[in-house]
Amino acid sequence: MPPTTTLLIATYNWPEALGLVLRSALSQSTLPGQVVVADDGSGEPTANVVRDLGPRFAAAGVALDHVWHPDEGFRLAAIRNRALAAARGDYVLMVDGDCVLHPDFVASHVGFARPGTFVQGSRVLVSRERSARALAEGSTRFSLLDRGLKNRQNAVPSRLLSALVRADQDPLRGTRGCNMAYWRADAERVNGFNERFVGWGREDSEFTARMLAAGLERRKLKFGGIVFHLWHDERPRSAVDENHRLYEEIVRTRACRCEAGLDRHAPGHSPGPDRGV
Repeated sequence: MPPTTTLLIATYNWPEALGLVLRSALSQSTLPGQVVVADDGSGEPTANVVRDLGPRFAAAGVALDHVWHPDEGFRLAAIRNRALAAARGDYVLMVDGDCVLHPDFVASHVGFARPGTFVQGSRVLVSRERSARALAEGSTRFSLLDRGLKNRQNAVPSRLLSALVRADQDPLRGTRGCNMAYWRADAERVNGFNERFVGWGREDSEFTARMLAAGLERRKLKFGGIVFHLWHDERPRSAVDENHRLYEEIVRTRACRCEAGLDRHAPGHSPGPDRGV
């Protein structure tokens, strides 16, 4: 029997893109059991998008939850943990709120899932012009023949080709949390994301390093689990050096559990000062 699924969508103040991603979730050949919007402090327009689409999700039998915390800068790790605490599916499909889902995104990820593993899915980069057209038209469909698709080979869905692709020799290479799948129990085992990461950068790689240290295998889902990543300006990267230092410490010590993590959001938990990694 296939696992129950939670689609976790991280977003911040781009309601137009989030609307496309949510509508692409409703267009799946296999619907997720739950969708959790992990909102890193967006304003009311984002809440309105979730609220407006709520009846369509309810009619499809898909739970839609909106998890929010105040805007105190880039705190992706913390809002992902809040969303994980609200997740009810056995298997978590994690994307960003600017990544439109291929119609078979959920089905291909679920078909690829194996115990003891977590997965990096495929990403197609969409040009500025093609992204603007998708947003203007409200379209969630992309064609292999579209102009403006970079690395378009990633847009080819094929279970046969997926089975032939080997994992990277370096399992830390190419980590991107904008398209990742893992068992919720495994995320709980490593205590979720490390909330010492504030500001953009390296939180996904650090999470991957701890999952590997816990004995899990990272698999690569090529030609499946496809998302179309809309163009946007790069986020400020002033925190990269400090975040990279935290990441390197995890790699060096092979720690599998962070202190400032998911258990902060357990009912009745009273967080104390940060300790350790």
